[in-house]
Amino acid sequence: MHAAVQASYTMPLSPAANTRVAQLEQVFAHIGATRMQGVPVLNAALRVQAVGFEVLSEAEAPVLLGILITPWFMNLLRLPLATGATAFVAEPGSKHMHVCGSQLFEFIAAQEEVLGHFEACSLFSPMFEFADQTGAVATATEVLKLLRTPPAEAATARPSSAPAAASTHEAARSTAPTVTPSVPSRRGFLFGRSRPGAAA
Repeated sequence: MHAAVQASYTMPLSPAANTRVAQLEQVFAHIGATRMQGVPVLNAALRVQAVGFEVLSEAEAPVLLGILITPWFMNLLRLPLATGATAFVAEPGSKHMHVCGSQLFEFIAAQEEVLGHFEACSLFSPMFEFADQTGAVATATEVLKLLRTPPAEAATARPSSAPAAASTHEAARSTAPTVTPSVPSRRGFLFGRSRPGAAA
Protein backbone atom coordinates (compact mmCIF):
# COMPACT_ATOMS: atom_id res chain seq x y z
CA MET A 1 0.00 0.00 0.00
CA HIS A 2 1.01 3.63 -0.36
CA ALA A 3 1.16 5.91 2.66
CA ALA A 4 1.79 9.63 2.25
CA VAL A 5 4.30 11.19 4.59
CA GLN A 6 2.73 14.36 5.92
CA ALA A 7 4.07 15.94 9.08
CA SER A 8 5.56 19.03 10.65
CA TYR A 9 9.32 18.69 10.84
CA THR A 10 9.89 21.51 13.29
CA MET A 11 8.40 20.05 16.47
CA PRO A 12 10.84 18.65 19.08
CA LEU A 13 10.51 14.97 19.92
CA SER A 14 8.46 13.99 22.94
CA PRO A 15 10.16 12.10 25.80
CA ALA A 16 8.54 8.89 24.52
CA ALA A 17 9.90 9.47 21.01
CA ASN A 18 13.38 10.28 22.34
CA THR A 19 13.31 7.06 24.35
CA ARG A 20 12.31 5.09 21.27
CA VAL A 21 15.12 6.59 19.15
CA ALA A 22 17.64 5.88 21.92
CA GLN A 23 16.34 2.31 22.04
CA LEU A 24 16.87 2.01 18.28
CA GLU A 25 20.50 3.12 18.61
CA GLN A 26 21.11 0.75 21.53
CA VAL A 27 19.68 -2.25 19.68
CA PHE A 28 21.81 -1.71 16.59
CA ALA A 29 24.92 -0.88 18.62
CA HIS A 30 24.43 -4.25 20.32
CA ILE A 31 23.98 -5.96 16.94
CA GLY A 32 27.23 -4.36 15.78
CA ALA A 33 29.06 -5.61 18.86
CA THR A 34 27.66 -9.15 18.64
CA ARG A 35 26.16 -10.51 15.42
CA MET A 36 28.22 -8.28 13.13
CA GLN A 37 31.59 -8.84 14.79
CA GLY A 38 34.13 -10.14 12.30
CA VAL A 39 31.87 -9.51 9.29
CA PRO A 40 34.04 -7.89 6.58
CA VAL A 41 31.42 -5.28 5.55
CA LEU A 42 31.95 -3.22 8.72
CA ASN A 43 33.47 0.25 8.32
CA ALA A 44 35.43 0.72 11.54
CA ALA A 45 35.40 4.51 11.11
CA LEU A 46 31.64 4.62 11.68
CA ARG A 47 29.30 4.07 14.61
CA VAL A 48 25.57 3.62 15.09
CA GLN A 49 23.67 6.93 15.05
CA ALA A 50 20.04 7.89 14.45
CA VAL A 51 19.74 11.08 12.39
CA GLY A 52 16.76 13.42 12.05
CA PHE A 53 14.00 11.21 13.41
CA GLU A 54 10.64 12.98 13.65
CA VAL A 55 7.08 11.87 14.26
CA LEU A 56 4.60 11.42 11.43
CA SER A 57 0.93 11.37 12.39
CA GLU A 58 -0.31 8.65 10.05
CA ALA A 59 -3.79 7.19 10.02
CA GLU A 60 -2.70 3.81 11.38
CA ALA A 61 -0.40 4.96 14.20
CA PRO A 62 2.30 7.57 14.91
CA VAL A 63 5.54 6.70 13.12
CA LEU A 64 9.11 7.88 13.60
CA LEU A 65 10.86 8.53 10.29
CA GLY A 66 14.57 9.24 9.97
CA ILE A 67 17.87 7.74 8.90
CA LEU A 68 19.84 5.13 10.82
CA ILE A 69 23.60 5.05 10.25
CA THR A 70 25.56 1.91 11.17
CA PRO A 71 29.05 0.71 10.20
CA TRP A 72 27.39 -1.58 7.65
CA PHE A 73 24.43 0.37 6.22
CA MET A 74 22.57 3.68 6.01
CA ASN A 75 18.80 3.15 5.94
CA LEU A 76 15.76 5.38 5.77
CA LEU A 77 13.75 3.85 8.60
CA ARG A 78 10.12 3.87 9.72
CA LEU A 79 9.72 2.93 13.39
CA PRO A 80 6.34 2.89 15.15
CA LEU A 81 6.24 5.17 18.16
CA ALA A 82 4.59 2.40 20.18
CA THR A 83 6.49 -0.88 20.45
CA GLY A 84 3.43 -3.05 19.89
CA ALA A 85 1.76 -1.03 17.11
CA THR A 86 -0.34 -3.59 15.24
CA ALA A 87 -0.39 -1.51 12.04
CA PHE A 88 3.28 -2.39 11.58
CA VAL A 89 2.95 -6.12 12.05
CA ALA A 90 4.14 -7.57 8.75
CA GLU A 91 6.10 -10.61 7.65
CA PRO A 92 9.84 -9.77 7.86
CA GLY A 93 11.16 -9.42 4.34
CA SER A 94 7.84 -8.28 2.88
CA LYS A 95 7.91 -5.07 0.82
CA HIS A 96 5.78 -1.95 1.29
CA MET A 97 5.66 1.31 -0.69
CA HIS A 98 5.59 4.68 1.06
CA VAL A 99 5.69 8.24 -0.24
CA CYS A 100 8.40 10.45 1.24
CA GLY A 101 8.30 14.02 -0.03
CA SER A 102 7.75 13.69 -3.78
CA GLN A 103 9.42 10.28 -4.08
CA LEU A 104 8.08 6.75 -3.76
CA PHE A 105 10.27 4.39 -1.74
CA GLU A 106 10.20 0.63 -1.24
CA PHE A 107 10.62 -0.38 2.41
CA ILE A 108 11.30 -3.88 3.68
CA ALA A 109 9.63 -5.08 6.88
CA ALA A 110 11.92 -6.22 9.68
CA GLN A 111 11.70 -7.16 13.33
CA GLU A 112 13.96 -7.11 16.37
CA GLU A 113 12.88 -8.51 19.71
CA VAL A 114 13.32 -5.27 21.67
CA LEU A 115 12.17 -2.87 18.93
CA GLY A 116 9.30 -4.91 17.52
CA HIS A 117 8.36 -4.41 13.86
CA PHE A 118 9.79 -1.62 11.69
CA GLU A 119 10.48 -0.89 8.01
CA ALA A 120 13.76 0.02 6.32
CA CYS A 121 14.78 1.38 2.92
CA SER A 122 18.46 0.95 2.04
CA LEU A 123 20.32 4.11 0.93
CA PHE A 124 23.93 2.93 1.19
CA SER A 125 25.37 -0.54 1.87
CA PRO A 126 28.14 -1.29 2.55
CA MET A 127 29.53 1.95 3.97
CA PHE A 128 33.14 2.02 2.75
CA GLU A 129 32.51 5.20 0.71
CA PHE A 130 32.42 7.15 3.98
CA ALA A 131 35.76 8.14 5.49
CA ASP A 132 34.27 9.23 8.82
CA GLN A 133 31.12 9.69 10.89
CA THR A 134 30.91 13.38 10.02
CA GLY A 135 30.60 12.59 6.32
CA ALA A 136 27.93 9.95 6.92
CA VAL A 137 25.87 12.29 9.12
CA ALA A 138 26.21 15.13 6.60
CA THR A 139 24.91 12.88 3.83
CA ALA A 140 22.00 11.62 5.94
CA THR A 141 21.08 15.19 6.90
CA GLU A 142 21.12 16.32 3.27
CA VAL A 143 18.95 13.40 2.18
CA LEU A 144 16.35 14.21 4.84
CA LYS A 145 16.42 17.88 3.85
CA LEU A 146 15.62 16.91 0.25
CA LEU A 147 12.85 14.51 1.26
CA ARG A 148 11.28 17.05 3.60
CA THR A 149 11.11 19.84 1.04
CA PRO A 150 7.37 20.27 0.32
CA PRO A 151 6.51 18.98 -3.19
CA ALA A 152 5.10 22.39 -4.19
CA GLU A 153 8.40 24.11 -3.34
CA ALA A 154 10.38 21.42 -5.16
CA ALA A 155 8.19 21.84 -8.25
CA THR A 156 8.63 25.63 -8.17
CA ALA A 157 12.39 25.28 -7.88
CA ARG A 158 12.80 23.09 -10.97
CA PRO A 159 11.95 23.68 -14.66
CA SER A 160 8.60 22.16 -15.57
CA SER A 161 10.26 19.92 -18.16
CA ALA A 162 12.73 18.34 -15.70
CA PRO A 163 11.87 14.86 -14.39
CA ALA A 164 11.27 14.88 -10.63
CA ALA A 165 13.75 12.12 -9.77
CA ALA A 166 16.50 13.66 -11.89
CA SER A 167 16.02 17.14 -10.46
CA THR A 168 16.02 15.76 -6.92
CA HIS A 169 19.31 14.05 -7.68
CA GLU A 170 20.77 17.26 -9.08
CA ALA A 171 19.63 19.16 -6.01
CA ALA A 172 21.39 16.62 -3.82
CA ARG A 173 24.61 17.12 -5.74
CA SER A 174 24.41 20.92 -5.79
CA THR A 175 23.62 21.23 -2.08
CA ALA A 176 25.98 18.53 -0.83
CA PRO A 177 28.08 19.75 2.11
CA THR A 178 31.40 21.13 0.86
CA VAL A 179 33.13 21.27 4.24
CA THR A 180 33.52 17.50 4.47
CA PRO A 181 35.41 15.87 1.59
CA SER A 182 34.47 12.41 2.86
CA VAL A 183 30.83 12.81 1.75
CA PRO A 184 30.39 10.50 -1.28
CA SER A 185 28.33 11.29 -4.34
CA ARG A 186 24.67 10.35 -4.01
CA ARG A 187 25.25 7.44 -6.45
CA GLY A 188 21.87 8.19 -7.91
CA PHE A 189 20.03 6.44 -5.06
CA LEU A 190 17.22 8.92 -5.57
CA PHE A 191 17.27 8.13 -9.30
CA GLY A 192 14.55 5.85 -10.53
CA ARG A 193 12.18 6.52 -7.64
CA SER A 194 8.63 6.70 -8.88
CA ARG A 195 6.60 9.78 -8.19
CA PRO A 196 3.25 9.35 -6.41
CA GLY A 197 0.62 8.44 -8.98
CA ALA A 198 3.16 7.77 -11.71
CA ALA A 199 2.71 4.76 -13.90
CA ALA A 200 4.75 1.73 -12.86
